[in-house]
Order: sequence, then structure tokens, then C-alpha cells
Amino acid sequence: QVQLVESGGGLVQAGGSLRLSCAASGRTFSNYLMGWFRQAPGKEREFVARISSSGGNPIYTDSVKGRFTISRDNAKNTVYLQMNSVTPEDTAVYYCAARRSLSDPYDYWGQGTQVTVSS
Repeated sequence: QVQLVESGGGLVQAGGSLRLSCAASGRTFSNYLMGWFRQAPGKEREFVARISSSGGNPIYTDSVKGRFTISRDNAKNTVYLQMNSVTPEDTAVYYCAARRSLSDPYDYWGQGTQVTVSS
């Protein structure tokens, strides 16, 4: 089992920045690929970004490319999502998730953290 706890959400003005954190406990964090997802009101949950177990090969959805950065610190068992130049369209509950490999589903999810961007 892997337990994931997100933090860092809140209210931010459009154009501002926010950094989300996801702290992991349980199994060896460095064995897992990590991802960030979000779900806006009335919409399905969508992929935001992912990162390899070693911290390389970051992948982003098109709408956040150049604005968001995913990173991880395996010594701290934490994955981050740096959000810059946010817009109201970024308002959502943000979730982190873990999986063992690209061929596995995301088996472990956090409880989510709310990000609200005001215009």
C-alpha cells in the first residue's frame, strides 16, 4: 500500500503561482511513477502531468505545458506540481497518484487538494 497526501492548494489570483506537494508513505516511493490529475466542477477527472520513478521524462497535458512543472524528491518521498501563470480554467481539485509502471493503472490516489483561481 502507498498512502498519498496532497497539500498546498488554496485561492490564488489569475497570473499567480502555487506549488502543490504530495507526500507518500508506505511502500518504496522511488519504485513508483507519479502523476497529477485534476477534476473541475461538473467535469471528468483529467490527466495533468506525470514523472518517472527517477524524476525524468516529465509529460504534460497541452493546456499546462510551459506553465506547470512536475518534479519529485525521492529522499523526501514527495512529488510536486509547480503551477505558474494560473488561469481560472485551472480551478479544480488536484490529485496525485502512483503506479508501478507505464503498463499498470494508477492504483493509489490521494484525497485531493482544492485549487481555486480568481479572475
